[in-house]
Amino acid sequence: MTHVCRHCGSPLENTVIDLGHQPPSNAYLTADQLIGPEITYPLQVYVCTSCWLVQLPAHAAAEELFTADYAYFSSTSRSWCAHAERFVGAAVERLGLGSNSLVVELASNDGYLLQYVQERGIPCIGIEPTRATAEAARAKGITTIERFFGVDLAAELEPADLVVANNVLAHVPDINDFVAGIAQLLKPTGQASIEFPHLLRLLDGNQFDTIYHEHYSYLSLKVVQRIAAVSGLDVVDVEKLPTHGGSLRVWLAHDGKAKPSASVASVLADEANAYLDTLDAYENFQRRAESVKHSLIELLLMAKKQGRRVFGYGAAAKGNTLLNYAGIKADFLPAVADKAPSKQNRYLPGSHIPIISPNELHAHNPDLIFVLPWNLITELRNELTGYNLVTAIPELHFMPLLQP
Repeated sequence: MTHVCRHCGSPLENTVIDLGHQPPSNAYLTADQLIGPEITYPLQVYVCTSCWLVQLPAHAAAEELFTADYAYFSSTSRSWCAHAERFVGAAVERLGLGSNSLVVELASNDGYLLQYVQERGIPCIGIEPTRATAEAARAKGITTIERFFGVDLAAELEPADLVVANNVLAHVPDINDFVAGIAQLLKPTGQASIEFPHLLRLLDGNQFDTIYHEHYSYLSLKVVQRIAAVSGLDVVDVEKLPTHGGSLRVWLAHDGKAKPSASVASVLADEANAYLDTLDAYENFQRRAESVKHSLIELLLMAKKQGRRVFGYGAAAKGNTLLNYAGIKADFLPAVADKAPSKQNRYLPGSHIPIISPNELHAHNPDLIFVLPWNLITELRNELTGYNLVTAIPELHFMPLLQP
């Protein structure tokens, strides 16, 4: 079967990395589901050599992945909420937002960001297709539309001064319709802020675990600029962010409405210097992923032989990609702790490792904790003082012990 590029329609013939067949990374299981069949899909990433969009074919529809009981709640991370609060303050100043403005967030989750917009008395609307998170946002008093976003929905809404789309552009199978919807939704003088993990950082940091079925696209600034231009949008500014292992915040405006900042040319130059528009940039990615897999297996095997108790922390989607790629089961990692009640007492997809609360983890007093969301290690180190910690990306790394 030949797959075609979701942006330009060209045949996809070049593989970036193949992580085998895996279940959706956020499809956490109940105890009753463990005895039933589990659907897996190929996790093989391609690069289009016509437009250079790196992508995963849409083996599963968005409706199958982002279900009513979707278990990811953004507010679980204090650092992510703080990031959102800082953004709101900066955006209000940048665009002069006030009580007569309108802010619309796409994939607004549980209201982690719009709560800060609401606190400032600025009208706002969230677009969030997953029921559990949408209901959590409504409980905060945030108007939330429970639908997937695109041109059709945009045409029904009042034009917005600011459209926010954090970590969602990679999640949409029809990326052209999504960006065209943003153009439709924006006022003539409005701007959109889009955050996404930067492809350049993914490759540099060997972040193959951030590949999963919910992430249809892996984005560079150049490709986003190209896609935006089709819908009459210009990239007018870009900020480098530390979030998610290295992200970009891209500001879009209608064509000709704002002059691009110098940072746009700077990031484009970084990408050109990394040869992201050539196959050479992706040549060793598979080998580097295999090296991490082998090192992790060796670590857990040695710990088991020595009778050392290793538990996991953070039932993150990226962790599921890594565990399933390495074939790690509960015999090597008896449990993974997570703060989110929506995940506790469930099981990781594929590996079927049980998810416990942090209190249960402390009761086990493990010799070593394997932190799966390595991008949150600074925050989590302060929560896990007194334990030996290890991360696996970009390679195995043991944290110096912090005493409580």
